[in-house]
Amino acid sequence: MNVLILCTGNSCRSILGEATFNHLAPAGWHAISAGSKPAGYVHPRSLALLEREGISTAGYHSKSWDNLPVTPDIVITVCGSAAGETCPAYLGPVMRAHWGVEDPAHATGTDEEIDAAFMKAYRILRHRIETFFALPLEELKNDPARMKAELERIGTLLP
Repeated sequence: MNVLILCTGNSCRSILGEATFNHLAPAGWHAISAGSKPAGYVHPRSLALLEREGISTAGYHSKSWDNLPVTPDIVITVCGSAAGETCPAYLGPVMRAHWGVEDPAHATGTDEEIDAAFMKAYRILRHRIETFFALPLEELKNDPARMKAELERIGTLLP
């Protein structure tokens, strides 16, 4: 199963989600991330956080949803609601869910406060991904309505 983690810029949250998902994924599950308007770079604080957490950052880069190497089975949007942010709507016959997380790239304050915003986004995404992988995924692959309901429920969870 291919999961697309989608946001606008593909520099922070969607990269954190993609790397964490792939780090924790069981066999047969793979995530990619993309943006509707890619920033063209991965935020250095996202890369530093992943490295501190022991998650490989090799090969991750900001990319457009226009050139995906695979067709996703599931699309998870991670845009938040800060500053009137609009989440892109992926057009395609796939299951969709929204796991909104505020964008740490907009955090202000001291280095510690900004790092804390990145860690908060990471912890929310990791908690949701771990919850997803704790589901009976083989059963859910054959029950789209239940899978959709679980994905939506998980999108409301906080650590």
